[in-house]
Amino acid sequence: MNHVLIVDDEAEIRDSLEGILSEEGYLVTTAATAGEALTLLADALYDVVLLDIWLPDRDGLEALSDIRQMDSAHLPEVVIISGHGTIEAAVRATKLGAYDFLKSRSPSTAPSSCSRTPSTRASSAWTTRSSFASSPSAPASPATASP
Repeated sequence: MNHVLIVDDEAEIRDSLEGILSEEGYLVTTAATAGEALTLLADALYDVVLLDIWLPDRDGLEALSDIRQMDSAHLPEVVIISGHGTIEAAVRATKLGAYDFLKSRSPSTAPSSCSRTPSTRASSAWTTRSSFASSPSAPASPATASP
Protein backbone atom coordinates (compact mmCIF):
# COMPACT_ATOMS: atom_id res chain seq x y z
CA MET A 1 0.00 0.00 0.00
CA ASN A 2 1.32 3.49 -0.84
CA HIS A 3 1.90 5.76 2.15
CA VAL A 4 1.13 9.46 1.67
CA LEU A 5 1.99 12.30 4.04
CA ILE A 6 -0.21 15.38 3.70
CA VAL A 7 1.31 18.57 5.14
CA ASP A 8 -1.06 21.54 5.28
CA ASP A 9 -1.93 23.96 8.07
CA GLU A 10 -5.58 24.07 7.00
CA ALA A 11 -7.45 21.20 8.64
CA GLU A 12 -10.20 21.29 6.00
CA ILE A 13 -7.71 20.68 3.20
CA ARG A 14 -5.89 17.96 5.15
CA ASP A 15 -9.17 16.21 5.94
CA SER A 16 -10.45 16.53 2.38
CA LEU A 17 -7.31 15.13 0.79
CA GLU A 18 -7.06 12.41 3.43
CA GLY A 19 -10.65 11.33 2.73
CA ILE A 20 -10.15 11.21 -1.03
CA LEU A 21 -6.86 9.33 -0.85
CA SER A 22 -8.12 6.92 1.81
CA GLU A 23 -11.15 6.11 -0.37
CA GLU A 24 -8.72 5.23 -3.14
CA GLY A 25 -6.86 2.81 -0.87
CA TYR A 26 -3.85 4.89 0.20
CA LEU A 27 -2.47 4.85 3.72
CA VAL A 28 -2.52 8.53 4.77
CA THR A 29 -0.82 10.44 7.58
CA THR A 30 -1.26 14.18 8.11
CA ALA A 31 0.77 17.01 9.63
CA ALA A 32 -0.07 20.67 10.23
CA THR A 33 3.48 22.05 10.28
CA ALA A 34 6.81 21.51 8.55
CA GLY A 35 8.41 20.54 11.86
CA GLU A 36 5.80 17.86 12.48
CA ALA A 37 6.25 16.57 8.92
CA LEU A 38 10.04 16.34 9.23
CA THR A 39 9.65 14.37 12.47
CA LEU A 40 7.19 11.98 10.80
CA LEU A 41 9.51 11.57 7.81
CA ALA A 42 12.39 10.65 10.12
CA ASP A 43 10.25 8.00 11.85
CA ALA A 44 8.48 6.27 8.92
CA LEU A 45 8.75 5.64 5.19
CA TYR A 46 6.47 7.57 2.85
CA ASP A 47 6.05 7.23 -0.90
CA VAL A 48 4.66 10.71 -1.49
CA VAL A 49 4.49 13.96 0.46
CA LEU A 50 1.85 16.56 -0.45
CA LEU A 51 3.46 19.70 0.97
CA ASP A 52 1.78 23.08 1.32
CA ILE A 53 3.97 26.01 0.34
CA TRP A 54 2.74 28.27 3.17
CA LEU A 55 3.09 26.73 6.63
CA PRO A 56 2.96 28.46 10.02
CA ASP A 57 6.41 27.43 11.24
CA ARG A 58 8.38 27.78 8.00
CA ASP A 59 8.21 27.98 4.23
CA GLY A 60 7.22 24.73 2.52
CA LEU A 61 10.05 25.13 0.00
CA GLU A 62 12.56 25.25 2.87
CA ALA A 63 11.02 22.03 4.19
CA LEU A 64 11.34 20.54 0.68
CA SER A 65 15.04 21.35 0.73
CA ASP A 66 15.38 19.60 4.11
CA ILE A 67 13.48 16.55 2.82
CA ARG A 68 15.79 16.31 -0.18
CA GLN A 69 18.79 16.22 2.19
CA MET A 70 17.44 13.21 4.11
CA ASP A 71 18.65 9.64 3.59
CA SER A 72 18.49 9.18 -0.18
CA ALA A 73 17.49 5.52 0.10
CA HIS A 74 14.13 6.55 1.53
CA LEU A 75 13.30 9.84 -0.18
CA PRO A 76 9.62 10.26 -0.99
CA GLU A 77 8.40 12.13 -4.04
CA VAL A 78 7.28 15.61 -2.95
CA VAL A 79 4.38 17.40 -4.59
CA ILE A 80 4.00 21.03 -3.58
CA ILE A 81 0.39 22.17 -3.11
CA SER A 82 -0.76 25.74 -2.77
CA GLY A 83 -3.68 28.04 -3.25
CA HIS A 84 -1.23 30.93 -3.63
CA GLY A 85 1.33 29.48 -6.01
CA THR A 86 3.21 31.50 -8.58
CA ILE A 87 5.23 30.53 -11.60
CA GLU A 88 8.36 31.56 -9.71
CA ALA A 89 7.45 29.26 -6.81
CA ALA A 90 6.80 26.38 -9.22
CA VAL A 91 10.20 26.90 -10.86
CA ARG A 92 11.94 27.09 -7.47
CA ALA A 93 10.13 23.95 -6.25
CA THR A 94 11.19 22.06 -9.37
CA LYS A 95 14.80 23.15 -8.95
CA LEU A 96 14.68 21.97 -5.33
CA GLY A 97 13.52 18.54 -6.47
CA ALA A 98 9.72 18.64 -6.26
CA TYR A 99 8.02 16.00 -8.39
CA ASP A 100 5.22 18.43 -9.23
CA PHE A 101 3.53 21.66 -8.16
CA LEU A 102 -0.25 21.79 -7.77
CA LYS A 103 -2.07 25.09 -7.48
CA SER A 104 -5.66 25.26 -6.31
CA ARG A 105 -7.81 26.97 -8.89
CA SER A 106 -9.93 28.70 -6.27
CA PRO A 107 -11.08 28.12 -2.71
CA SER A 108 -14.60 27.38 -3.98
CA THR A 109 -13.31 24.41 -5.99
CA ALA A 110 -11.27 22.74 -3.27
CA PRO A 111 -11.23 18.97 -3.61
CA SER A 112 -13.89 18.45 -0.92
CA SER A 113 -16.44 20.53 -2.80
CA CYS A 114 -16.16 18.66 -6.09
CA SER A 115 -19.00 16.30 -6.91
CA ARG A 116 -17.08 14.01 -9.23
CA THR A 117 -15.87 10.47 -8.71
CA PRO A 118 -13.05 10.19 -6.15
CA SER A 119 -10.38 9.65 -8.80
CA THR A 120 -11.24 12.87 -10.65
CA ARG A 121 -12.36 14.94 -7.67
CA ALA A 122 -8.89 16.06 -6.59
CA SER A 123 -7.49 16.62 -10.06
CA SER A 124 -10.40 18.86 -11.06
CA ALA A 125 -9.57 21.43 -8.38
CA TRP A 126 -5.81 21.55 -8.86
CA THR A 127 -3.59 22.84 -11.64
CA THR A 128 -0.25 21.15 -12.24
CA ARG A 129 2.97 22.98 -13.05
CA SER A 130 2.59 21.96 -16.70
CA SER A 131 -0.65 23.95 -16.77
CA PHE A 132 1.28 27.08 -15.81
CA ALA A 133 3.24 26.73 -19.03
CA SER A 134 0.10 26.44 -21.13
CA SER A 135 -1.24 29.79 -19.94
CA PRO A 136 -0.62 32.60 -22.44
CA SER A 137 1.36 34.75 -19.99
CA ALA A 138 3.51 31.94 -18.63
CA PRO A 139 7.20 31.54 -19.51
CA ALA A 140 8.72 28.20 -20.48
CA SER A 141 7.56 25.19 -18.51
CA PRO A 142 9.24 24.83 -15.09
CA ALA A 143 9.69 21.16 -15.92
CA THR A 144 12.14 22.14 -18.63
CA ALA A 145 13.94 24.83 -16.63
CA SER A 146 17.57 24.05 -16.00
CA PRO A 147 18.59 23.69 -12.33
